Amino acid sequence: MSSSRTVAQFAPLAAVAFAAAFVGFEYFGGGVKTHHFLARADLPGFSNWLSLIVLPVLGIVLAVRAKSDEGAQAGSILSPTLVAGTLGSLAYGAALAASFHFGLAQVSLVLFLGLFLFSVALPVYRAEYIFGFVAGMTITFGSVIPLAFALAFATISFAVRRAAVFVLSAVRKPRR
Repeated sequence: MSSSRTVAQFAPLAAVAFAAAFVGFEYFGGGVKTHHFLARADLPGFSNWLSLIVLPVLGIVLAVRAKSDEGAQAGSILSPTLVAGTLGSLAYGAALAASFHFGLAQVSLVLFLGLFLFSVALPVYRAEYIFGFVAGMTITFGSVIPLAFALAFATISFAVRRAAVFVLSAVRKPRR
């Protein structure tokens, strides 16, 4: 019987396979790249070898999230919101990475600024959003720099959403 527990176990394995294929392709294609913040060599650089650690760890976190997801319906493999969050953020990250890779600066800017809107509108601090976004951007930027951006936007999302809950609860509270 399929359950979120059995499917969730494949997230770390899929992440390992993707990271190994990515790094292996680079290794045999001329060498594993190092990416620098803001594409400046005087700033810290991160080798794509780190993808062999970052992506599986994110896969494990996603698997734990999927196991504890109460939104999964009985008999369902995974909850629709978890799948939509993962695939949506994967597509968004891939679109942002592709626009940057192909030199579409205006598209990249719009997509980057759109992250602020999504951070307010969606709970991008959840594991499925972070995993999908990082995986989508890994081919172009490695996994460390996208993870840093994902964590920054996750922090914004968490803070704004918690502040909104606090304000709404204070407004709704009956006064005596």
